Amino acid sequence: MKKHLIALLPMMAAGVVGVAQAATDADVENSFNPYKAGMPSFPGLTAGTVINKANVDQFKEVLGAGVYKLIKEGLFEMKVGATTQFAINKNYIDATKANLNKTKLGAKAGEMITGYVAGRPFPEEPDAKDQRAGEKLAWNYKYGVNWGDGAIISPFYWKYRNMQTGQVEKTLKWDFHFLNFMHRTKDAPIPEFTPNPSGIFRAIYTKAHEPNDLKNTQLLIQRFEDDAKLDDAYLYLGFQRRVRRLAQGQVTDAFLGSDLMIEDFEGYNGRVSDMHWTYKGTKNILLPMWNHNELKLASDMPAEADGYKYVDFAGQGKCFHEGTWQLRKVYVLEAAPVNTNHPVSKRVFYMDTQLQNLNGANEIYDRKGELWKVFMVGKSHPDQHLPVNKGSGIGIDDAFSMVDLQSKHCTTGQFKGQVDPKKNPPGLFQVQNLRGGD
Repeated sequence: MKKHLIALLPMMAAGVVGVAQAATDADVENSFNPYKAGMPSFPGLTAGTVINKANVDQFKEVLGAGVYKLIKEGLFEMKVGATTQFAINKNYIDATKANLNKTKLGAKAGEMITGYVAGRPFPEEPDAKDQRAGEKLAWNYKYGVNWGDGAIISPFYWKYRNMQTGQVEKTLKWDFHFLNFMHRTKDAPIPEFTPNPSGIFRAIYTKAHEPNDLKNTQLLIQRFEDDAKLDDAYLYLGFQRRVRRLAQGQVTDAFLGSDLMIEDFEGYNGRVSDMHWTYKGTKNILLPMWNHNELKLASDMPAEADGYKYVDFAGQGKCFHEGTWQLRKVYVLEAAPVNTNHPVSKRVFYMDTQLQNLNGANEIYDRKGELWKVFMVGKSHPDQHLPVNKGSGIGIDDAFSMVDLQSKHCTTGQFKGQVDPKKNPPGLFQVQNLRGGD
């Protein structure tokens, strides 16, 4: 009898957390092409539909809770476009196939995965019975195609806006650089830069050009392969002419007076182990995804020297990007901070199943559990953007709206994103570069 009970223990444990099945090539295909059997639909919703305060209840089922609230309050109108394929680059897909089932979760939630090489770590469909399904999706995001192996946004305009009056209080002009040091699949060197004694996985470097009081302000974030290791973050303030290391708590402060925290960058800019991740189900939800070259673009900003024009903004206070929204298959993912002193009680992500980024239409809830902010990052198809992005297989972040519902304020962003590895030398992402950044 005792032997039978011992034999049953692994099966009983599996029943608690969900039975793990080996992923197959079919899982990989479905992960990267969720629309193989056809595009999602919803009654009455077609390309060209405009969702506004008058008809929003008809489409509540396909809207994130935060976006629904914004439209219900009459703050903006949503223009619907056709759902399209955002195919990820072949190198990343091939790496996923080559390394299928090699990645294993740590013994406990939040512990570092093992066996990861490259590609999407867990391409199988999440299982609601699996208590760690949300964690697997978080690892997919960390090791996902977020600007690829290297990219630059130059220039990148942030505008601080009073949502009630429409007044633009401040405009910042940035360069943002992104570089993967490890697990590279497309750009040389593959698979990693060496030497890399600190074990840096990915880094972000930013530099402000305008206004004058913030000119030469620089930020460097180094994320390590070891997820248990805290990020290194350094800030160089041009007017002080010194580098200071940011304490962990400072990444959740308002960054330079904007409506964003450093932790908000790219939708979520933190460690997997900083959050408790919960998979809440799969739905069809409208996300801001479009073809940049087909939009009516901003006329109140001068075109760049190459003719590039930026996404326009409209709605209350001009806080909302004027792109179209597509009905997409998403995984609803909830992240609650491990640190009980965190200013956020939870984040809700609508993760596009094809791209598996975390910045489509996020909700951020305050400590009391009330909706605080809605973060909407619109993506352009790379083949309908700048020539340098064509064929990159990367969804190009094109415009963002961070709307603070409680303060009636917003920060908006207009991107000129370029997937160009030549503009991201690894020396740019070292602390010594900040000291010489003037």
